[in-house]
Amino acid sequence: MTVMNTTAESRRNKLATIEPDAANQWREQNEAVFVDVREQDEHARERIAGSVLIPLSTFDPSKLPNAHGNKIVVVCQSGQRSIDAAHRFAAAGVGDVHVLAGGLSKWRQSGLPTHVNRSAPLPIMRQVQIAAGSLVLLGVVLGVVASQWWLILSGFVGAGLVFAGISGFCGMANLLRLMPWNRTSASCTTD
Repeated sequence: MTVMNTTAESRRNKLATIEPDAANQWREQNEAVFVDVREQDEHARERIAGSVLIPLSTFDPSKLPNAHGNKIVVVCQSGQRSIDAAHRFAAAGVGDVHVLAGGLSKWRQSGLPTHVNRSAPLPIMRQVQIAAGSLVLLGVVLGVVASQWWLILSGFVGAGLVFAGISGFCGMANLLRLMPWNRTSASCTTD
């Protein structure tokens, strides 16, 4: 069994990574605490059973419950946010931290179980993609069949997406978070 895998990214940053199958063995034997650093909406929709949520956007290593000497496996969607969180754990002096190689995506591809709540809203960024794509499509269709002025709608949404990418501020995401179906109560949860 290969526990640690050294990718170019992990070698450069001196982070330990762990493949999903090995991490699952740790989980089944209660040898590791899984820390999910995705956002609340992502965690509510799908997660590794028993994982502790500490979103990277409000990350504080002191929020980690007592790991009782266990290893810590940091999880996100693809592995990128986990690298940032692992560095923050290391800076706080938290030891024996491992990044789940490939994140939840690779975990799922490996055929490992996740807890899925289909009644939870889609993650905010997927909602933004659906809303923005729909508005662009609507603007183009109405621009062709009704009036060219409708193309402004597509341009406005495109400009908003460019601004969000450059600045990190997405007005549409903030607006969608206010919708009733997206209101949540907890920011740090566990199964």
